Formats: sequence, structure tokens, C-alpha cells
Amino acid sequence: MAVGKLKLGIPKGSLQDATIALFENAGWHIYANGRSYFPGVDDSEIECMLIRAQEMARYVEKGVLDAGLTGIDWVVESGLDVVSVTSLTYSKATRTKVRWVLAVPEDSHFQRAEELSGKVIATELVEVTKNYFAAKNVPVKVEFSWGATEVKPPMLADAIVEVTETGSSLRANRLRIIDTVMESETHLIANRSAYGDPWKKQKIDNISLMLNGAIAAKGRVGLMMNVEKKNLEKVLAMLPALDSPTISTLSDAGWAALNTVLEESVLRDVIPKLKSAGASGIVEYPLNKIVF
Repeated sequence: MAVGKLKLGIPKGSLQDATIALFENAGWHIYANGRSYFPGVDDSEIECMLIRAQEMARYVEKGVLDAGLTGIDWVVESGLDVVSVTSLTYSKATRTKVRWVLAVPEDSHFQRAEELSGKVIATELVEVTKNYFAAKNVPVKVEFSWGATEVKPPMLADAIVEVTETGSSLRANRLRIIDTVMESETHLIANRSAYGDPWKKQKIDNISLMLNGAIAAKGRVGLMMNVEKKNLEKVLAMLPALDSPTISTLSDAGWAALNTVLEESVLRDVIPKLKSAGASGIVEYPLNKIVF
């Protein structure tokens, strides 16, 4: 591999599109054509490779990749030694953490994990599930599931440990959640040797900074307006601001310009209130990144 290149793993599968969209918002254009495992990127210092999230930690630890994005659940499951550079709370459908949950058929009598002694549990997250039941002193048989885990109870397993964002798939398969085994979110992880290299560390940290900035901007917009100074306190009271608004004096000394960041979801209620409180020239604008 050429000198001055960062080998970066992009998770193939359910997280792939969300990850590429996040990089787009952060300023990197990644081009995946569906056939190649080596997507293009508009940064001559980065080489990308598509790797399943479940395998990312293995290749990062070995040094095949310098860094990669994967769920912290798969890092914990692997037991491998990698650097967690930052957490990135995004997933394929929501901006929240996902959960690995213990679920049983909705018409079963099971209400607690302790009632599953001697039963069969199907899951992809085998080691984490074994540790969960061991911590409760509940002997169970944990079987690796190759997929379609939700359809296995009650014929092929008594319960499952499965990942969920909204719970809709579990409900559709007539399953009932009885406990959360672990929460997970995407992490940017790095090889320890690579992260010890000053150039690679700086590059990885820059990626971390920009990805976090893109996530922080998600669902938020900028808002600027003009306010007569006599109405300033009244207008400020209407703003559920991300941070203290920026206030600048205009050429007319009796007026000020106000700039702030808001959750997009509150605008329909806030803008009429701002107008009533004396704000004028209200302009909403999109945000790509917020860097704290």
C-alpha cells in the first residue's frame, strides 16, 4: 500500500448506505458500485474497503485496515484489542442506539431471563449472550443463528437475543421483549499501531471530528433574524437554542442580528412566536456540520 494512505473499512450491509451518507455530509464522497469491495473516495489519502461489520474488528486488529466503522457490539463480541476513537450514534433507520434484546414468543409464560434455565437461545451475538446469562447464573444453551433469528421460536429455540431499532420486526413475528442484553452504536475504531503513527492518528482524528460534526447537524437548522434591541430579551426567551445565540450589532444602533441553531422539529412553533415577539427578516438555512 502506498505511503501516506489510510486504509479505512466501511461496513458492508445494513449500515453501508447510512455510513456513506454520513461521510457525504462530513465532506467525503464515497462511490460504491455494488460489485467492487473497494469503493472510490475523493481523498487521495484514503483507501476504502467494504467489510462486514461483524468482521471489522478482526481486520483492524490485524492491521489489514488502519481504521473502520462498526458496531461496538461486534467489538465486544470479538474480544479483540482495538482503539475506540469515537462513538457515532447513527444506524440504518434512526439516530438512536440499537438494542440487543432477549425476546420470547408473546404467548409464552416466560417473563424473566432467570426462567430460561436449561433452554435454547438463538443469536448471532453468542459470546455476549453467554456472558449475560453467566452473570445471572442461568445455565442455557446458546446457539449461533445464521439469520432469520426471529422465526426460530418456539420450534427451533425457546428464546432469541436479537438486535432491534424499533421493535417492529419482533412484534411482526409475535415476539415479546423481556430484557435488554446490551445497547450498541457505531464506533470508529483503529489499529493500535496505526493510531500510534502521528500522520495516521491525525487523519483518523480529523475523520472523527468531521463525522461527529455531521451527526451533530442532523435534524438541526440555522436561524438568523433581525431584532430591535428593545425586543431582544423577549425574542431570546423564545429560543430553545443549541448554545448561546450569536448577537451582532447592525449599522442601525437600535437593532441587532441574531444567529442560532435549533432542532428543525420545533421551527413550526418557534418561528411564529419569534415573529410575535418582534423578530423580522427571519431566515432558515440548512446545516451540514456543527463542530463543537
